[in-house]
Amino acid sequence: MADHSAKHLIIGGGIIGCSIAYHLARRGEKDVVLLEKAALTEGATWHAAGLVGQLRSSRNTTRMLQRSVEMYERLEAETGLVCDWKQTGSLRLAASSDRMLEAKRLTSMAHSFGLEMQVITPSEAKDLFPYISTEGLYGAAFIPSDGHVDPGGLCLSIAAGARLFGADLRQGVKVLDFQVANGRISGVETSEGLWEAETITLASGMWSRELGAKLGLTIPACAVEHQYIVTEPIPDFPDDLPTLRDPDRLVYYKPDAGGRLVIGGYEDDTLPFGDRGIPGDFVRQLLPDNLDRFAPLAEMAAITTPVVNEVGIRQVINGPIPYSADGDFVMGPAPGFDNLMLATGFLYGIAAGGGAGEMIAEWITEGRPSLDLWPLDNRRFGPHHGTRAFMYPRAVEHYAHHYKMRYPGAEAEAARNLRLSPLYERLKAKGAVYGSKNGWERPLWFAPDGVIPKDQLDFLDPGWKTFVTDEHKAVRQGVALCDQSSFAKFELVGPGALAAIENLAVSNMNKPVGAVIYTQLCNSGGGIEADVTITRLAENHFYIVTGAGFGVHDSDWIRRNLPADAILLEVTSARAVINLMGPRARDVLAQASESDVSNAAFPFATMRDIFIGTAPVRAIRIGYVGELGWEFHVPTEFAAHVYDLLCQSGADYGIRDVGYRAIEGLRLEKGYLYWSADITPDYTPVEAGLSARVHLKTKGSFIGREALQAQKTGQIMRKLCCFTSDNMLPLFGGEPILHGGKVVSLATSAGFGFTVGKSILYGYLDADLWEQEGFELEAFGERYQIQRAQAPLYDPENKRLNT
Repeated sequence: MADHSAKHLIIGGGIIGCSIAYHLARRGEKDVVLLEKAALTEGATWHAAGLVGQLRSSRNTTRMLQRSVEMYERLEAETGLVCDWKQTGSLRLAASSDRMLEAKRLTSMAHSFGLEMQVITPSEAKDLFPYISTEGLYGAAFIPSDGHVDPGGLCLSIAAGARLFGADLRQGVKVLDFQVANGRISGVETSEGLWEAETITLASGMWSRELGAKLGLTIPACAVEHQYIVTEPIPDFPDDLPTLRDPDRLVYYKPDAGGRLVIGGYEDDTLPFGDRGIPGDFVRQLLPDNLDRFAPLAEMAAITTPVVNEVGIRQVINGPIPYSADGDFVMGPAPGFDNLMLATGFLYGIAAGGGAGEMIAEWITEGRPSLDLWPLDNRRFGPHHGTRAFMYPRAVEHYAHHYKMRYPGAEAEAARNLRLSPLYERLKAKGAVYGSKNGWERPLWFAPDGVIPKDQLDFLDPGWKTFVTDEHKAVRQGVALCDQSSFAKFELVGPGALAAIENLAVSNMNKPVGAVIYTQLCNSGGGIEADVTITRLAENHFYIVTGAGFGVHDSDWIRRNLPADAILLEVTSARAVINLMGPRARDVLAQASESDVSNAAFPFATMRDIFIGTAPVRAIRIGYVGELGWEFHVPTEFAAHVYDLLCQSGADYGIRDVGYRAIEGLRLEKGYLYWSADITPDYTPVEAGLSARVHLKTKGSFIGREALQAQKTGQIMRKLCCFTSDNMLPLFGGEPILHGGKVVSLATSAGFGFTVGKSILYGYLDADLWEQEGFELEAFGERYQIQRAQAPLYDPENKRLNT
């Protein structure tokens, strides 16, 4: 029998936990209880620097941070407590030509997100922040709606608001352990007794990993050391200074009370904290100063703001700050538990606190947030991400690169070579330039003889495009191989498997054995939760394939909607995947296999068990590039044998290897979509142009049917559209699309199609723009004319696929 009960129990009394309590209570939820082992703010919140910036690399993360600002603006009036929120804007300096390009790119991105941002001159930047030196500056970017705040005061103000709306915030209550039954946390053991609750939220910052371990979870949240200094007062200090970031010198600034400056930065080789366990209670504690490690930052700060040489240091703060395995938040439902929500790993928790609390409250009460937060969803991680051997080296590397130049496509270097395809060494010997996805090493492109196999990145003209052009041509004109072993693969089995997949998928799944169905799994609102290929192996046996980075997310969605008589098994490691594609693909396969692979015997969208050499192969005739081709799902131990035989059989046809960069351009030409970019839970299949995949007449009820039926039989208010330019534009996705000088959309995906000779991008347009022309794209501060086009641009009649 429990000693205490709540409807919603939140563990952790920092800004994130208090914000969740505030938003739940503000939404009218009753019995909201927060447990804090010490006092509020006394983990990492109290010593945070307090900068509040809104722009991030994804639209919805930026929108979430904009909601933080909206909350902070109203908080004092709502609670009566001063949180010292000052909306003085933020400056980002550019002290190199590439950094100026980055500033222009960020400004274009901000415009696409609906956030005001301006590129300004060095002298205009100095007018806003008089202490900077303009020597060597190329310019700056300014966001007027950013600001800064006192972290402790803000957290206490949010806590007051939570109490005002009826939440119970209990301090001095330590969580000791958990009780689990039937996939739910049935009890939380604490220093004041046993708690029962309908929902549990772990908002415990750097303690989340230790608490998660009690539940058998490897939560990829940790902490690293971070230092900043507080200067002595500066005479005649203005009270309206913006915050300042100088990424070329790795430092940031925040105006502080009493005419002081807070100066911090992100140096190389910071130290992990708590990697061997957090010492003691660690309540409102700091770490010993490490001025030797801070010295390079101080020297840089003296270049940015020479006044630093004239004022003394009042205080040095060295405290642990939350981090994660990829430097971003860890939010959302925890796989394996029906009632556990994660809200941890917040590097910039002060900036995110208000919006993150609102999103988690929505997730808890409505089943999903109003913004798709895939870049922050904890299900982007696999179990290996939370291990000590992966998380801390990767966190230290991400920390060091917080301000360093990161060109689009840049890859992490720490904790690599973890998940290797059986073809890894063979492809490496052929010049493969590898990237990493969910721990897998995957070929991005291939360096020809005489070219160093190292990625060639740039903002305007990345060198890899030269080599990808040839790979692209090989697929379209000859034959090519791509190692896609990183696909996440599952088998759904059991007496209820057919009924389960019929309920999950929008397409008719009751197809003959051997049928291959490309389909979407949607939520109740019709939003796309997963984009998968499913092969029927037997009456109640289905083989499900999804992207390498989506396996945890998609399998969690499936498992949460499975009946008791169906089981989902992961089989990713059991099979390597070799993709054979191109107009000569059948010629190659016919030489390598004793099976009949003619079009009559093996039509498109079917699966056959065949032999390639001596290897039993699950051959699936489908692809992602728009050419004749097969995915060979090969028992791992046979993969090298199959690959070698295909290479031998294809030698006379000029067979070659291609990487994922080529695949991206090929799929854009063919109009194939990518989940997490073109299609997300924010959009439905009907809006995305996938209406043909939604089978209303040939199946009964399924998740999302009501919403999709209304769209198919009525009208939609937006749809995904294709745009092109005859020029090779510097596009990476996220750029604003304009009409009449106003931002009307953003590029969900963008790249260059080497076959059609055009830049290609996709973006959603509202209905009143469907018949309009005269669209523009903004990239790096420049505007370009783009034209509406009917997708797919390549082989619209699918003759190549069905040959």
